[in-house]
Amino acid sequence: MCTLAGCGPNPGSARSEQPTPETFSERARESGLDFAHVSGMSGKFYQAEIMPPGVALFDYDDDGDLDIYLVQGQMLGDGTPPADRKPVDRRPDLPPSREASADRRSLGGGGQVGRNTLNGRLYRNDLDMGPDGSRTPHFVDVTDQSGIKGVGYGMGAAVGDIDNDGCADLYLTYFGPNQLFRNNCNGTFTDVSTRTGTNDDGWSVSASFLDYDRDGWLDLFVGHYLEYDIKTGTPCLGASGRPDYCLPKEYQPQPSRLYHNNRNGTFTNVTAAAGIREFGPTLGITAADFNGDGWIDVYVANDGKENQLWMNQRNGTFKNTALLSGSALPEHGKAEASMGVDAGDFDNDGDEDLFMTELTGEGSNLFVNDGTGTFDDRSAQSGLGPSSVAFTGFGAAWFDFDNDGWLDVLTVNGKVEGDRALLPQPKQLFRNLGNGRFEELSARAGAAFGVSELGRGAAFGDIDNDGDLDVLIGNDNGPVRLLLNNVGSRNHWIGLRLVGAATARDMVGARVAVSRGNGPTIWRRSRADSSYASANDPRVTVGLGASAENTPAKVRVVWPGGRVEEWTGIAIDRYTTLKEGTGQ
Repeated sequence: MCTLAGCGPNPGSARSEQPTPETFSERARESGLDFAHVSGMSGKFYQAEIMPPGVALFDYDDDGDLDIYLVQGQMLGDGTPPADRKPVDRRPDLPPSREASADRRSLGGGGQVGRNTLNGRLYRNDLDMGPDGSRTPHFVDVTDQSGIKGVGYGMGAAVGDIDNDGCADLYLTYFGPNQLFRNNCNGTFTDVSTRTGTNDDGWSVSASFLDYDRDGWLDLFVGHYLEYDIKTGTPCLGASGRPDYCLPKEYQPQPSRLYHNNRNGTFTNVTAAAGIREFGPTLGITAADFNGDGWIDVYVANDGKENQLWMNQRNGTFKNTALLSGSALPEHGKAEASMGVDAGDFDNDGDEDLFMTELTGEGSNLFVNDGTGTFDDRSAQSGLGPSSVAFTGFGAAWFDFDNDGWLDVLTVNGKVEGDRALLPQPKQLFRNLGNGRFEELSARAGAAFGVSELGRGAAFGDIDNDGDLDVLIGNDNGPVRLLLNNVGSRNHWIGLRLVGAATARDMVGARVAVSRGNGPTIWRRSRADSSYASANDPRVTVGLGASAENTPAKVRVVWPGGRVEEWTGIAIDRYTTLKEGTGQ
């Protein structure tokens, strides 16, 4: 029996234990998430209709549990009613979805988007405590009193504390000008988009808050997609010869933007000054330290163009090393349609590896880091590529669903072209075998994995605070899904919230090493970005395996500013807040 912290299978050996039949249970409606996304599909094949929505997990009221923001769409064009006003709930064991909690009776409008906006929704999490100590999520729609009012066709969301007041702020990306909502720390938000200079115009999908210059303030990277206007868009035909959505190659990519936090409530566009002059149609962003020098880098997943790896030059500038590093293209040398992306140490060797989802016929990609920011394409050898080749993936992340100490993968899928009846696809769950390979467990992961939908955004976090990671999923023109994890808390775990010395904000970008006794060291990272157009739980949850040992752990933190500290005696099976400057 393994008795070491973080232990799993020995490299080169596969594990024989199997998950329970219902690894994840879908609980959106019964938890209070009565929401359905509206894409406004009218049969005119406007390109923006097939890309949303992202979703966000964040503790906006700082009460210790994760709340939810759900991105909403609206009508595009000159007022033609949507072909499907009531999104279909395709799960056979659930009644049809009720309409989203927004007025759909008057969706007309002129110009790019309809005048009457369907607002996204903010849900407060009021965890219900059972007599046995169990926790059940219960969500209350607090949008109207929150002050959050969307004014456009929503794409995604990003979360970060822009002013270091300890309250998480919300950035919304649009097909049109973006919005930044400052958290007033009293349950309400104020739209500061114009005042901060972040009302980024164009077509944005994913965004990331990161402290690229290590000054203690979060900057902002906004990924832009295509130069597209619904009034002048190119009409395209599908393989059947009938009208269809275009491939991204029909349009020029829009330049992404990097904004520097001026520490006075404003941001400055420093894209050109930072040396970021190459662009693709960006869909996914993940910020991590890929070469271990203590400075945050940025990896950009592009749709049909070479991906980019912007390595931080530690002087306010970046250099794209993707081609030289082996992370721009898969091993066959042809650009693919990268959508969702995440960085994480799946092989437990202490560096950040890359996973990204692709178009049907391409298969997801796994790029393995050698520790210096140089990558090897092991998509085929790992089994992730061949197992996903029939799917178009969007939201995805590295996460240890069973808390055995090895990072697994979940992807949400849905095609973007072809017969509309064939666009929905099921989700996939892959278990890390600890030997560089993965096995697909979708068929045994729960009933929700047998349902085909137009999956887009996915956010990962511990929604019920039981020590394992749950998944929030946004479906295009369909109902939201909440997958609660039933198995991870059976193994030991450590949960950490990392806050700054001068501010109580989450220190995204901090790296954590956890070890016990003579066991292996497990590295994880605090991050709120990655996946696709979504915001994740910034807390770090580390699985410790099935050992009966419940001894405390040693934790080492590499803070974003470069400071390294250690703590001993960190209790397991609970969350602990570590404040920068209080360790050894």
